[in-house]
Amino acid sequence: MPRVPAHIATTRHLSVAYPLATEAGLGHQGVLIGQDVLGGSFVYDPFVLYRQGVITNPNMVVFGQIGRGKSSFVKSYLWRQAVFGRRAWVVDPKGEYGPLARAWGVAPVALRPGGSVRLNPLDTGELNDGAGPGNDRQPDGAGGGAGGDEAWRRRVELTASLAVACLGRHLVPRERAAIDAALTEATERSRTAQMPAPTLPDVVESLLDPSAHAARQLRTDQPTLMEDGRDVALELRRLVYGDLRGMFDGPTTPGLRLDAPLVVLDLSAVYNSPALGVLMACATAWLQNAVQAEHRHRVIVVVDEAWAILSNLGVARWLQASWKLSRALGIANMAVLHRMSDLRAVGAGDSEQVALAEGLLADSETRVIYAQSPGEVERTGELLGLTATEAALVTQLRRGMALWKVGRRSFLVEHRLASSERVLIDTDTAMIGEPDPPLEGPAREPDGG
Repeated sequence: MPRVPAHIATTRHLSVAYPLATEAGLGHQGVLIGQDVLGGSFVYDPFVLYRQGVITNPNMVVFGQIGRGKSSFVKSYLWRQAVFGRRAWVVDPKGEYGPLARAWGVAPVALRPGGSVRLNPLDTGELNDGAGPGNDRQPDGAGGGAGGDEAWRRRVELTASLAVACLGRHLVPRERAAIDAALTEATERSRTAQMPAPTLPDVVESLLDPSAHAARQLRTDQPTLMEDGRDVALELRRLVYGDLRGMFDGPTTPGLRLDAPLVVLDLSAVYNSPALGVLMACATAWLQNAVQAEHRHRVIVVVDEAWAILSNLGVARWLQASWKLSRALGIANMAVLHRMSDLRAVGAGDSEQVALAEGLLADSETRVIYAQSPGEVERTGELLGLTATEAALVTQLRRGMALWKVGRRSFLVEHRLASSERVLIDTDTAMIGEPDPPLEGPAREPDGG
């Protein structure tokens, strides 16, 4: 039998010779992201893929250098998810989600020192008069039930994380015991006063002036217990009476619209603060508690500039714990970073911060990688499980194109932006002025993001 001679052709020609040999993609259920370079349209939805068993968690990490289309993707993705009834909650450190919020008919919740809006990060449980998460149960049988134990655990974890972040070191056992005692007293006072939840000022007051009952519970005296919690109290006091007061130092402001399809917490007023990570942790805690209190499911929670949280040991611990709760809460978390090295720049090579950052990546089974510098890929490509071909490709991606790692599969996807979406996601106004009117036909990727 004669052999057919070998033939060499480009992939462009081979695609015509074998028109049906294309990448199968992830199915047709979900949001249209754009064009799969090796196949047809690329559609993605974490909740659908989780239900189908393609991924084991719904979380996502997005990497992208400035100007490569990262912000365009995130904002248009949230906008398109609204078609499916999905809600989005965003921690916005730079104030870039205002146009997207206005398109949804809502205003961002602007948090600033001394401002008029307050969020109580210790809120948990059911909503109370629309003001935010409300009543729950006491720990250790005071109110009974698993719901109270969970609410108590989340409060203790957050308060301890904030203390570690503010102190810049690990807590010693007596400090953790003092926090537990202070939270117990503050929670009891809030219940007596029929308040939805204790506040950070309540906790600080209980740390600085513990009761005789609290001291007896710990088999100590009041002066000793006060000294045990004094350093924690003085550091947390900054959120209550210091330069960061007026954001998280009281009950949640009544009337906040939590039923909107998009809730944006604008922290741009404190973006340059060294305490940005602590403030983002407070904002994220409130968002997650609010999602659970409203019994919302399949909600997307975006933490932009996530490096600010990961660089702080205390809040990085808390964030990783929150990431692990995503399935139980029905939340798809999105962490947005600039560089892959952000995961290793949060601490020394063998530090707990780096381990926590890598753990966050392990708990995010979808990774979207826009163009990175060769140095970035050399140092951190193994964290993402990049093959040699993928590592080389990531350094050459043009604007708007990203490598998607979804479970065990990889896709090269070109994000497509509708003309009508450009005004929602443009971040170039300060550089080039107001955007031009939409043109007919395909729109270019904005330079921002």
